[in-house]
Amino acid sequence: MKKNILTICAFLMLANPIVACSHTEKEQEATAKSQVDVVLERLNKKTRELKSYECRIEKKYTQPLYESQTIHKGTLYYLRTGGTLALRVNFDTVKIEDAKEKKAIEQYIVVDGSWLDHTEHELKGIWLAHIDHNLKEVKYYQLAEPEDSNESIDVFELISEYLPMIGFTKTRELKNQFEIRLVEQKKGESDDFTQVSLKVKPNSVYKDDFVSIDFWIDKKVGLPAQVRAIKTEPEPPYRDIEEIKFLKSKVNKDISRKTFEFKIPGGFSRPEIIPLKKEGKRGQDGFENTER
Repeated sequence: MKKNILTICAFLMLANPIVACSHTEKEQEATAKSQVDVVLERLNKKTRELKSYECRIEKKYTQPLYESQTIHKGTLYYLRTGGTLALRVNFDTVKIEDAKEKKAIEQYIVVDGSWLDHTEHELKGIWLAHIDHNLKEVKYYQLAEPEDSNESIDVFELISEYLPMIGFTKTRELKNQFEIRLVEQKKGESDDFTQVSLKVKPNSVYKDDFVSIDFWIDKKVGLPAQVRAIKTEPEPPYRDIEEIKFLKSKVNKDISRKTFEFKIPGGFSRPEIIPLKKEGKRGQDGFENTER
């Protein structure tokens, strides 16, 4: 009898570390999820309070396979107040590899269709105007139906497949599309930022475009300062990388509605109009839409 009791005691003593380890792992996982929720909720609160936003923007596109790099620089404007909902990105210059930086104007404008310069059709809902001054062409993409409430529309989300400005979007949408974790900063790295890592879920609307996206939140401003997106093509280890930096931010300062007005310059071709499709996927050429 004593022998059996001793055997059971010995077994329990050996099992306890395993049980304790299991509990510790679960506690650590729960703590990690809790920390992610805290960071995202704080970010969500900040973006909800965002009435206007202006910053310098820098977009870098790297193609490791070709050892090439292209950098566009410009200005971003955002306004959401008094019934106005608008986003504008003006890229002014481009630098390709080691060549000198040169003037190259390309613009993205997200506004109500009634704001756009077009007389033959009534453009209802929210639209994206993409203006390429090099090609002298304009394309209008419908992003949202007119019955969609401006309160529920997230222009950063709508434009994210053209410019991955993840982090300004609603946190609920992030959780639907990505597996999320916080990245601990390495020794010697700046402690001014919180790094959030997003792994694209198999059923995500981003699955054909991105493998993963990381963004860094400026702790002082409370908004994203940088986004780094790994594309799905080409095959690893040569996947393209798209990075966007938001510099010299101005939060909730006065921005005139005139900033978002647009007239087609002389000499440009007639605008191509691409209405919203109900199924499929948005693409740079056909802009087919995946319902979210």
